[in-house]
Amino acid sequence: MQFKYPELLWGLLLLLIPIIIHLFQLRRFKKTPFTNVKFLKQVVSESRKSSTLKKWLLLFTRMGLLAALVLAFAQPFIANDDALQEKETVFYLDDSFSMNGQIENSNLFKNTIQDFIKYIPKDQRFTLFTNKQVFKDVEVKDIQNELLNLTVTADQLGVTKIILKGNTYFSDNAASQKNLVVISDFQQRMGDLSKVDTTKNINIQYIKPSNAPITNTSIDSVFIAERTNDNIELVALLSTNANDETIPVSLYNDNKLIAKTSAKFDTSNTAEVRFTVNANDVVLGKVTITDAGLDYDNQFFFNIDKKSKIKVLAIGDSSADFLRRIYTEDDFNLTESTLNQLNYSTIENQDLVILNEIQKIPSALNTALKSLSNNGGSFVLIPSVDGDIASYNELTSAYFNSRFLNGVSQEIAISEVKTAHPLFINVFDKKVNDFQFPTVKKYFKINSKAPTALSFQNKEPFLIGNKNGYFFTAAISSDNSNFKNSPLIVPAFYNMGMNSLKLPPLYATIGTDVEIELPITLQQDDIIKIANETNEFIPQQRVLPKKVQVNFIENPKEAGIYKIMHNNKTIRSIGFNNNREESALIYATLPENNSDTSLSNFFLESQKNNAINEFWKWFAILALAFVLIETALQRFLK
Repeated sequence: MQFKYPELLWGLLLLLIPIIIHLFQLRRFKKTPFTNVKFLKQVVSESRKSSTLKKWLLLFTRMGLLAALVLAFAQPFIANDDALQEKETVFYLDDSFSMNGQIENSNLFKNTIQDFIKYIPKDQRFTLFTNKQVFKDVEVKDIQNELLNLTVTADQLGVTKIILKGNTYFSDNAASQKNLVVISDFQQRMGDLSKVDTTKNINIQYIKPSNAPITNTSIDSVFIAERTNDNIELVALLSTNANDETIPVSLYNDNKLIAKTSAKFDTSNTAEVRFTVNANDVVLGKVTITDAGLDYDNQFFFNIDKKSKIKVLAIGDSSADFLRRIYTEDDFNLTESTLNQLNYSTIENQDLVILNEIQKIPSALNTALKSLSNNGGSFVLIPSVDGDIASYNELTSAYFNSRFLNGVSQEIAISEVKTAHPLFINVFDKKVNDFQFPTVKKYFKINSKAPTALSFQNKEPFLIGNKNGYFFTAAISSDNSNFKNSPLIVPAFYNMGMNSLKLPPLYATIGTDVEIELPITLQQDDIIKIANETNEFIPQQRVLPKKVQVNFIENPKEAGIYKIMHNNKTIRSIGFNNNREESALIYATLPENNSDTSLSNFFLESQKNNAINEFWKWFAILALAFVLIETALQRFLK
């Protein structure tokens, strides 16, 4: 037993007072002669025995009264060591999409919040943070309404980040017990719970509110399978963890239903459905399903707009047949010109200019190309076999500090593809090994800091550059190389063209760095706005003379079709979707020694461990009992 005010136990010395009073308050009796004292002596003897018993009972009663009062004021209690230690508690509440599943005809996320409010002690102070919000040093009554209004979000912190962030909310008091409580469904993508590390001595408790399985069907992606002059064939990919064999799938253009079909799942629980739309229509597309699991992945937004053709200018006397096969009229507007017939004023209106084996680059052309690059355009330099290095370097030196060196007459293979380079990202499913690589007979050495896209066997670069400028180090004409016959030529030149004007994709993913370019000219103080029915924002934008670069890394926050607007006029639209990683519903294994599957169990066990059993009330009652006993003794015992 312990005492809240142990110094008051000195008051037990007051027990000496009744002892002293009772021991030294002795009564003396006078002897009085009497004629017949035999019977009287017997009465006096009995009276003395009764009086002595009463005195002893009163002594013990008064001592008990004083002792009970002293102990009551000292406030005795029983508790374990943890209950007496100062505590700091930080809660992490997972509000990611996967917590929004339906279990037993109710919502997992809402149930979790309601259980938290119901079972946490009303007077407990704590800090709670989610993937987006923080509530510091509060009681549950302070934030009850905010908790009930929480909604799920696309963000998901990993377990390492959760612990690091939780650490920042604890004080530097080394004597306090620090408890971090992580409430989540613990999908595997959060990380390995068995390998967590903390910078402080913190007790971590994992709580999974429910082990009930959640069945979910998801629309994972949409892509264009085939495009003709008349029709576009769309494919939507779906996945499920349910046992359903089929599910209805609908296609909307804006809010109008234009097609409906069924997805039939195979043994791998995946399915694809195909829709055909008119190639000349503007489609504000939305593919939808009805599913009782997670709701965020039941619709997928995309946009098919009128295509803005990318303008490409090829300059040179060498054959440009290979460019015509790559830059088709579907996506590009290709113009060819010899150097002698070149109209320099047209260069500034191009998105991509290709110098096709020009022997010497005139200074005026160098100036025009640098202006094009500064305004957001791109150029490609394919050197001539006997090209003038000095004129080349006048152009290339401003880009990645690139300089052509001496020529090398040696037949060598182009043997390495940098699959991480922007020209070849998503081109190859795996690393290229068994491949018939092209060769060149003569090439130039080059000194540059530009990223390499293709290189020779001796690690010397064949194609370098990024964004505004690309440089080959060898002529690709049939006399010097068979590169034109290689499959590598198509993705290289095609992506050079596509990257020169970043048109809006079929759809974009929220939270990723999405950049598009709009071929419009803005006046001073003009801005581009992005809006849908419920949201409007101004994106990051960079104004160039002939186009505007728009970046979406911070916005939007919600999935949907958004209009790109200028002066209240819609230029085009773009569809945004949330990342589908939350749809996997693959869960991590919780540590056995510090995990629970019920908030109520956790809080009840926590209160039990922290309980302090106080006894002062019982001692106060005991003191009152001694008062009543003394009163009874005084009244009834003679």
